[in-house]
Amino acid sequence: MNPLAQDGPSQLPTVVVAIRAAEGGMKEYTFRAPFKIGRAEDCEVSIKDDFVSRHHASVAIENGVWWLTDLNSSNGVFVNHQRVQRVPLGNGLGIRLGEKGPQVALRVVQPAVEPAKPVAATKVINYAEHYFGKGNSETPAGEHTMFIRTAFAEVQKKQKRKYGWVIAALAVVMACLGGFALYQYHEAGKQRTVATNIFYSMKSLDVDIANLQGAVEGSNNPQAIAQLQRIEAQRKQMQSNYDQYLASLHVYNSKMSPQDKLILRVARIFGECELDVPPGFVAEVHKYIGYWQSSDRLANAITRAEANQYNVTIPRDLLAQGLPPQFFYLALQESNFDSYTSGPPTRKGIAKGMWQFIPETAVKYGLHVGPLADQPRPDPQDDRDHYDLETVAAARYLKDLYGSDAQGSGLLMMACYNWGEDYVLPLVRTMPMNPRDRNFWKLLEQHRAQIPQQTYDYVFYIFSAAVIGENPRLFGFHFDNPLANLDSQSSVSTRPGAKMRRASARVKRHAATPLHG
Repeated sequence: MNPLAQDGPSQLPTVVVAIRAAEGGMKEYTFRAPFKIGRAEDCEVSIKDDFVSRHHASVAIENGVWWLTDLNSSNGVFVNHQRVQRVPLGNGLGIRLGEKGPQVALRVVQPAVEPAKPVAATKVINYAEHYFGKGNSETPAGEHTMFIRTAFAEVQKKQKRKYGWVIAALAVVMACLGGFALYQYHEAGKQRTVATNIFYSMKSLDVDIANLQGAVEGSNNPQAIAQLQRIEAQRKQMQSNYDQYLASLHVYNSKMSPQDKLILRVARIFGECELDVPPGFVAEVHKYIGYWQSSDRLANAITRAEANQYNVTIPRDLLAQGLPPQFFYLALQESNFDSYTSGPPTRKGIAKGMWQFIPETAVKYGLHVGPLADQPRPDPQDDRDHYDLETVAAARYLKDLYGSDAQGSGLLMMACYNWGEDYVLPLVRTMPMNPRDRNFWKLLEQHRAQIPQQTYDYVFYIFSAAVIGENPRLFGFHFDNPLANLDSQSSVSTRPGAKMRRASARVKRHAATPLHG
């Protein structure tokens, strides 16, 4: 039997399919009926790729559950690098069409279902309508029925007189309750506004603290140090107030999925306000989580990092600058934690190393550039091929971005790192000078057409990797949080208000220079 004929399309969960378009960007499709994925034009999701068969896979619903089935394709369907013939979508699924083919993310959206009326209740309603309905005076009826109707009319008159005052009192109570509910709604709105204002005030203090620390570092100015301590104490009190507002507003409530809670928490980690997350952001992160799920790249990179203790040493250098250790995933996106990788030639030279510094930026951060700088291969005399030295430089660069016009927005810092601050920050400066209006979301809202798709993908890949990293098994990965076992030496605050560890060599503060030419 056709499952659509059982419940009707409006009662079925829908499937949202996201694929990367050939011209860049993402294409999304929404289905309530079975569909096919393939290269042929008659496929509802047509993907022009040599790895994709004419009719590669089908997606259909059985007993309320969506299933994806391989249609005997040449290159197969892969989930987490394992070929599958048939797999349920669950709440969401990332697949790859062919082992090296295009990635596809599928997400299931459940409909709001209204409970059906029980049969017994329907019968009671029919009887009530027959005897007591509004049109009963015109309905043909026998003597017994007419007697019941007359008796009921008399009872109604008595009840109206007897319970009129009760109804009036209930009306007053309901009006009061409605007014109280409206009052609570307005009060919750006020509390949310106050909490949001506190958050962005904290962000402003964080930027001030970061810049003030740069001024007092290595100096013995007691007044500057005292001022820094006062600001940090004020910031600590704001943090306490903000936490109390979050608890009272029930932001992380029981109705929210564990995955969505992690997305909000990671947004907070990267300096974005969970109360100010724009519509569609959470769904977009889920899409990129699906891309990670369709590949073994994340698992392989984490394995490499743990084998070389990068998951300890890199966060330690980030924390020393008061930065979230989750910027660890920026190195993953740049190089998959390969300290000897080289980028393609650009007008500013070849980027090298785990953090992909170009020669100009490397020199500004005190790194020695070797004689093979113009060759895309390892160079033992180039400091960029020494991940420990380059990591210290990268942490300093990110710290400088934090105190810049990026206003402490971790996502804006990622965009600057990829596209170059000389391109991102001029756009940021067109927006009001405060953390509320200077973040990646506002940048997209006002300048999406100017942001390269590569940079857009870059930010969402890092953010989604950080979300997965907080609880990999929640997303179907077979490894644990690589940052869960940072030793006590790394246990410092993940904000620039924390005490900074002085690097082994002093270097000049970074001037506005893009990392990627």
